[in-house]
Amino acid sequence: MEPPAEVRVSRTAAVLALARFEARELLMQIPVFVFLTLYVGYTGWTLFSGGEGMDDYPVLQNVDRATQSAPMLLGIALLVCVNRAVMRSRRQSTDRHFDVLVMEPWRRTVAHALSVVPFAGVTALVVAFQFGWSALKPGAVGHGSLAELAVGPLVILLSGVLGVLLARLIPRGFIAPPFVIGAYVVTVLVSASTRGTHWVRWLAPAVSDEGADPFPSDLLGRPAAWHALYLTGLVILLLCVAVLINGGRTRIVMAVTAVALAATAVGVAGQSPGDSAGLTAARDKASVSPQKVQSCVAHGRSTYCAYPEWTGLTADWAEVVGRAQSLAGGAGGGARLTVRQRVDARYGLDGDAALEPSTTPGAVTVGTRWGGNRIPEFAVGVASVLVTGDEKSAGEMCDARMVTTMWLALSTQPDPMKALRDVRLDDSVEGSAIVLAPTDSLSMSGQQTQIVRELLQKPRYSVTAKVKAHWTELTSPKTSTARVAQLLGVPAGGKGAAAESASCEQ
Repeated sequence: MEPPAEVRVSRTAAVLALARFEARELLMQIPVFVFLTLYVGYTGWTLFSGGEGMDDYPVLQNVDRATQSAPMLLGIALLVCVNRAVMRSRRQSTDRHFDVLVMEPWRRTVAHALSVVPFAGVTALVVAFQFGWSALKPGAVGHGSLAELAVGPLVILLSGVLGVLLARLIPRGFIAPPFVIGAYVVTVLVSASTRGTHWVRWLAPAVSDEGADPFPSDLLGRPAAWHALYLTGLVILLLCVAVLINGGRTRIVMAVTAVALAATAVGVAGQSPGDSAGLTAARDKASVSPQKVQSCVAHGRSTYCAYPEWTGLTADWAEVVGRAQSLAGGAGGGARLTVRQRVDARYGLDGDAALEPSTTPGAVTVGTRWGGNRIPEFAVGVASVLVTGDEKSAGEMCDARMVTTMWLALSTQPDPMKALRDVRLDDSVEGSAIVLAPTDSLSMSGQQTQIVRELLQKPRYSVTAKVKAHWTELTSPKTSTARVAQLLGVPAGGKGAAAESASCEQ
């Protein structure tokens, strides 16, 4: 016989009231308060501090995944504290008093699980703000996924429900901390033994593929929707198991358990298959023959080709090219370049393969990251092609042409000396170093570094006239570093040919 509607409403109100009380108690627990504060504070700091310049050009299909890791620590704190809250009555020997209360034990279990909902709500707000902040930036590119954004809040709910279930399964002692440690050890061992097998990796609450440069969104191949279904089903299933253990064997609970089990199984099945043949072929095509999937637009004398989601950045690339070409002389000043965006997607989202330099004359590579250090690095790539003719020859350059290349690339940057530091692997402005570029890195000797520093401190117009006047000699591989310094009117420094030889040996 069903209880009257008034009784059912009062029972629901009692469960919600207990959930509100337990939520306040959780907030006053030091681990929860500290990690919640750190989570909100760190997220706000990363957004408002500006970070690297690349934050001005966020790739939204990477931003949504970046919201998933930070809630994990808050989730661990909630798991431990919820487990402790459920065990409070046993620790304080008040279990026997519950027998005289109207609320059944399984309803108390539901209330403890619901006490985590406000924290999931806060997490959802932080995730929405984090993504929205990036999406509203003028330089944002790509598309986010609602399923990816749902992972953070679902991880919080899963942690709370798991804490409740552990307390009902093992109602003795403080089991949560050993469980967390054991789960971590098991995860590491399973990951090592399965070597990152796709279906095993996706059983984890959050899967953040890192390593490769941003992919076009249609090349991601992440089963985000299936994973969100899997997590949702798992949260409800674990809660139902905890309720059943605690005596809540009603028809509704049994039916919800069956539905949650089915949803979890469907989610696991949907996310288990690896990359399809179609996705692999699409990744190969975008990596090996990007011209087949890109659109091109002309800016000035040059052509700029980009993947569909990045076409809005071609004007920014053209500005960098224009600045470098305005300083070049001879054929470099009038060269018709083809700036092509490239990414190597053949090895998946956690691959880190370097881009091979192009042998096509006048072709310049630009990556899928933009802003910050990527701007002067792209400028180095442009300048090196203007000086040598193609990227392959630029990667083999280890002579005095590096001086002209670096001056073309850096002299128009807002802070040339900072840009010089940023493009060098050792973050220095002295001695020899490796210089970063979109494809192969370049080698720069200590003598060349000294000459470039001198040039960057001179008025740009005075150096520009000399570069244009002596362009042919400055871009000849036979010209010595000492001669380049003489032509540009700066001290040669170093030991002439000996320094160049050392640079070529690096």
